[in-house]
Amino acid sequence: MSLIRAGKTVYYRSIFDVVRDFLHDEALDGHEKILKRYLEPDLLIIDDMGMKQLPKRSGEYLFEVIMRRHDVRSTMMTSNRPLEEWGKLIGDVPSATAILDRFLHHSDVMQITGRSYRMGNSGKISNSTKAPTESTTEEA
Repeated sequence: MSLIRAGKTVYYRSIFDVVRDFLHDEALDGHEKILKRYLEPDLLIIDDMGMKQLPKRSGEYLFEVIMRRHDVRSTMMTSNRPLEEWGKLIGDVPSATAILDRFLHHSDVMQITGRSYRMGNSGKISNSTKAPTESTTEEA
């Protein structure tokens, strides 16, 4: 929110919407229009990478976005899968390697463990279905 208050533009899409946008606009010959939508924001947030395998050519579209934004604009991605699995998820190991090469250059990777925020706040989940959490304590 502080970026928006500072006058910066932020664009949020799930990975499925990103791919769907490019596939749809490719059929309508609107590739440049859709690409511009993903290149202009100061921060692009792509959510849910790894929920399921992506359709063919997804790696090409994602690579073009990441490549053109690299060292120019900020990009954030969320994923519940290890980076080593991205080649399989994208269905194109060379594209995944190139994406990660650029995406991880000058980046901070945050690994979050523990209970799901959504599930943890629902109050409807029994203890047996909650994700395990790590608990560390310091002794004086």
